[in-house]
Amino acid sequence: MKGFTVSDETRPAPLEFAYWVPNVSGGLVTSTIEQRTDWGYDYNKKLAQTAENNGFSYALSQVRYMASYGADHQHESTSFSLALLLATERLKVIAAVHPGLWQPGVLAKWVATADHLSKGRVAVNVVSGWFKQEFTALGEPWLEHDERYRRTEEFIRVLREIWTSDDASFSGDFYRLHNFDLKPKPVDVPGRPHPEIFQGGNSSAARRNGGRVSDWYFSNGKDYDGFTEQVTEVLGHAKDAGRATPPKFGLNGFMIARDSEKEARETLREIIAKANKPAVQGFHDAVQQAGASTGDKKGMWADSTFEDLVQYNDGFRTQLIGTPEQIADRAIEYKRRGANLLLLGYLHFQEEVEYFGKHVLPIIREKEAELDAKQPVGAGVR
Repeated sequence: MKGFTVSDETRPAPLEFAYWVPNVSGGLVTSTIEQRTDWGYDYNKKLAQTAENNGFSYALSQVRYMASYGADHQHESTSFSLALLLATERLKVIAAVHPGLWQPGVLAKWVATADHLSKGRVAVNVVSGWFKQEFTALGEPWLEHDERYRRTEEFIRVLREIWTSDDASFSGDFYRLHNFDLKPKPVDVPGRPHPEIFQGGNSSAARRNGGRVSDWYFSNGKDYDGFTEQVTEVLGHAKDAGRATPPKFGLNGFMIARDSEKEARETLREIIAKANKPAVQGFHDAVQQAGASTGDKKGMWADSTFEDLVQYNDGFRTQLIGTPEQIADRAIEYKRRGANLLLLGYLHFQEEVEYFGKHVLPIIREKEAELDAKQPVGAGVR
C-alpha cells in the first residue's frame, strides 16, 4: 500500500496491547467451561492494576444495555471505565458508546471531565450497533446498516469538532451544533490532539469510516490475509480523504498461551465442545442477519462459523493459541502487516494476564528488536 510511510527519524512504535474488560457476566466465551473471571468491580479493579503492570496500554470496556446471548448482567461502560481510570495510574481505558443512545455533545462533555480526572487517559470506541432489540426496547429507531454507519461518521466528526474548536458548529443529517463552546477542553497531551477515537467493523461502510474519520480501526479476529485486506482498504480510504495522519489498527484475538501447544489446543477444543449452543446460535442468527444486510455481504460476522462465534468477536481466528514462542511469532507477523495493537481476551483473565507479562511479552519484544533491525528506517506501510 503506497502513500503512508514512517518518517526517516523514527523506528516503528512497539506493538501495544489492550484487553477486553469483563464488565458483563459470562466471560469472553459463550461456553460452560470454567472461566475464572468475574464481571464485578473488585475483580476488575485488581485486573486493571495487574494489566498496567504487565505490558497493557489500554483496556476496552464492553457496552451492553440488556441481557443477551449469555451476558445476563452488565455494568454500564462509561461509568465503569471511569472507575477503572481512577483505580490506575497509566492504563488508558476505552469506553464503548452507541450513537443513537448517546448525544455526542453530552458524551464530549463527559469525556472532557473524565480526561481531567484521569490526567488524559480516556478514549472512546464508537459502536454503530448490532443488537436491534436494545434500541427498540428503549424506544429508539433502528436504522438500516449503512445509515447507522453514516450516523457514526457524523457522531465522530461532532466529537472532534467540539474537542478542538471554540464555538463549535456542525450541520448534518443526524446532528447539529450552534456555537457550542466546551470548557474545559480535554487535557492537552503531547502527540494527542484530542481523546482517541476508536471504531470497529468489517463492512465497506465501517472501513470507509475508519479511513475517513477514526483514529483507530478495530478489526474482529482475522487470519493474516483477512487482516491485510482490511488494512489496505482502510488506508486507501484515508489517502482518498487526504488525511495527513492515517488511522492505526487494532486486531482482536483470544489468547490461549500454555506451556505446550497440545495443552493450548486442548483448551480450545474444550471451549468449543462445551459451547452454550442456544446462546451461540441466537447470537449467530442475529449477527449473520446484520452482516448479510449490507449490499456486498461484507458486514461484521457475515462469514463467521458457529465455532468462530463461541468467542463473539471471532477471537479464535487470529490463532493466538499455543506456546509463548508460537504466539509471539504470530504477533510479530500481524505487526509486520500493519497491526499497532492487539486486543486480547482470556479464559482466566487475572492469571493469564500475569502469564502474558511474564512469558509472552518478553519474547515479543525480543522478536520486535530483530524485526526492526532487519527493516530499514522509513520502509513499509505506515
